[in-house]
Amino acid sequence: MTLTDILAAQRSAFTAELPVDAATRKDRLRRAAAMIRDHGDRFCSAMSEDFGHRSPYQSMITDIAGSIAPIAYALKHVDRWMRREKRKLEFPLGLLGARGWIEYQPKGVVGVIAPWNFPVNLVMGPIAGAFAAGNRVMVKTSEFTPATAALFEEVAPRYFATDELAFVSGGADVGQAFAALPFDHLLFTGATGIGRHILHAAADNLTPVTLELGGKSPAIIGKGADLPRATERIAMGKMLNAGQICLAPDYVLVPEAQEQAVVDGLTRAAGAMYPTLLDNPDYTAIINDRHHQRLTDWIDDARAKGARVEVVNPANEAIATANGRKMPLHIVRDVTDDMILMQEEIFGPVLPIVRYDGIDAAIDRINRGGRPLGLYHFSEDAAEQRQVLDRTISGGVTLNDVVFHVSMEDLPFGGVGPSGMGSYHGIHGFRTFSHAKAVLRQPRIDVAKLAGIKPPYGKAIPAAIKRQIRS
Repeated sequence: MTLTDILAAQRSAFTAELPVDAATRKDRLRRAAAMIRDHGDRFCSAMSEDFGHRSPYQSMITDIAGSIAPIAYALKHVDRWMRREKRKLEFPLGLLGARGWIEYQPKGVVGVIAPWNFPVNLVMGPIAGAFAAGNRVMVKTSEFTPATAALFEEVAPRYFATDELAFVSGGADVGQAFAALPFDHLLFTGATGIGRHILHAAADNLTPVTLELGGKSPAIIGKGADLPRATERIAMGKMLNAGQICLAPDYVLVPEAQEQAVVDGLTRAAGAMYPTLLDNPDYTAIINDRHHQRLTDWIDDARAKGARVEVVNPANEAIATANGRKMPLHIVRDVTDDMILMQEEIFGPVLPIVRYDGIDAAIDRINRGGRPLGLYHFSEDAAEQRQVLDRTISGGVTLNDVVFHVSMEDLPFGGVGPSGMGSYHGIHGFRTFSHAKAVLRQPRIDVAKLAGIKPPYGKAIPAAIKRQIRS
């Protein structure tokens, strides 16, 4: 079937099924969870094949358990989410018997363009919201994870008809054609630059779009921060998936007097978690040669422009000559704004250190750049926390840790400005993939006549106008 054929089949089946009751939605959610649960080990093996090595334990946590959790959450709450919401009406309509409410209806067919860094989680999370909202779903998987994509295409038909859930794969040409389909909603997760093309492609069909992008998410070492705890948590968030996370801390803002202590803390923490790298089953490889070379080039660019680069290689392994794509944590000091790694999202185990003098300077530094997807502030000072929250704008914030806000299903996940538009997760995903339909039921009484706005206009109309415009 062509992409157009799949979309037509899904839309026809969706229309014939309306209304989509709670039992049907829950059935699809349960089948989605079973698809991942039943084949969890195979998905972990496929992801490791795609990356060149990826810890099965990490994959089980981030992509298998991390996919089932939002489905389970939706199953628990979908009945409540589906309830109509009453709305107050302007006086005196409510007293006369009029009623107003919102009904959340499914939009139809949702398109999902998934990235490679969490190639199961970032497929199933959107599916959870779309199914809870009563939609059908088409997914375009990443060409960088072909083994995972092939497994989805193999197992999905055992659980879903094509007119319920369909997976397609291919390169940039397929992605471009997919984005140009007249979906009822399109969600894209990926790089900001590609997000611009997705938005252009969707515009011709006026397709509503949710963009989950990235950007340079800062971590601030603030007043009274517990440095051992802060540096351990930053190192963990930066080295998980080898830094190939849209929410990974992209640079660390450090008071000058604490710079060396922070570097030492990061080095110790990284060494404790990953005492070796090459044969360490817990540490993930860079996804492909192109991205490995990109990171290498950016590090070389920083060195050439005066940066000091400290490589955290606890066992002194010969990583440069190894046959693989394992990359140690690179801590980059003395960075300047003209370095590429201070201009682009890094997406790898490279961590610049930026000195600052006073929290106002740190906030100004953040606000000079694009609005980030995540922001992390380490401090025990409530007033400084409030200042950072009030004076910066980001997709989300984790205080005294990194990344973890994304795992809370009752919090919206999304960016702002160059880090994205729209959000999903939990009820926010349900509403993103639903149409909030306003319904007004009028009473038997002739409201227009009573209000004096029914022609032919007479003496009552000036009084009615005066009531409406009175402040």
